[in-house]
Amino acid sequence: MVVVVLTACPAGLRGDLTRWLLEISPGVFVGHIDARIREKLWKRIVELSKVGRAIMVYSARNEQHLAFKVHRADWTPMDYEGLELVKRPKEMKEASFSGTPRRGWSNASKYRKAKKYSK
Repeated sequence: MVVVVLTACPAGLRGDLTRWLLEISPGVFVGHIDARIREKLWKRIVELSKVGRAIMVYSARNEQHLAFKVHRADWTPMDYEGLELVKRPKEMKEASFSGTPRRGWSNASKYRKAKKYSK
């Protein structure tokens, strides 16, 4: 079983994949092909996807019973003690936030507490 997910790829690539796989949703292809065809399709995906991203998940003989390949994805696969896991990038800081957050209570909270306990 093979699953291919394409993002922002040319229509010609999608047409090539429909020769071998079924497109069940826009950019999502599913099918059962042998390893030789799978590798040739992956080479074709890598050479034709200019700015797009591609992920291929396929069945394999390992503990997870699957393996995957990524092309231009933010999440990268890594081997962790024999298991293939996906490493996510760190969260980007917001543009309006600069520096590290201050510790302690906010001034508004201090004023509310002072007003509450002064009575």
